[in-house]
Amino acid sequence: MTAPGPAGPSTPYPVRPGPENPAPAYPAPPVPVGPGPDGTPAPPPGPGVTPPFAAPPTEGRTARLWIGLGVAGLAVLLCCGGGLAALVGLVVAGNQAVNEQARAVVGSYYEAVKDRKYAKAYGLLCASARNRETPREFERRVAAEPEISSYRIGEPAVAGQVTVPVDVTYASGRQTRQEVSLDQNTGTGKLEVCGVG
Repeated sequence: MTAPGPAGPSTPYPVRPGPENPAPAYPAPPVPVGPGPDGTPAPPPGPGVTPPFAAPPTEGRTARLWIGLGVAGLAVLLCCGGGLAALVGLVVAGNQAVNEQARAVVGSYYEAVKDRKYAKAYGLLCASARNRETPREFERRVAAEPEISSYRIGEPAVAGQVTVPVDVTYASGRQTRQEVSLDQNTGTGKLEVCGVG
């Protein structure tokens, strides 16, 4: 039997880590950076190696974000602004077309009445006006009115119904302003005279 002596070095055999023997916490060996002495590339970093940056670099990220938001906002503005401009253009063009058609119909009506072409004037009336009186009744009524020597058509107004002011000068020299109301024929889409007041 051997006598106990001073404590010597630990056993030369390595101890396997397990439930009874936890693994010792040794610091990781330094990882070489760059090529090795023989020119071979350095091995990839293993576990436990800290990356060169603790967090991804944020330099310029906010500037890129604001530039991206600005470009997206500009694209939305162009799309919506272009659509709005097109809508306004359609409304203006539609309004001008209605005004031109209203002036043309009223002019044709007054020209027919002035020239005593009552059948033509009756043909420019809307369905409700034609239902109120027959062509013969229309002719009798209009023929009894004072003779028109001239007329001047004003600017049409569109507010629920299209109305057109007309300054009429009679053969006697008397002048009056009349309001002509128009309605759209649902079959043809054309404006027709529905009343003169």
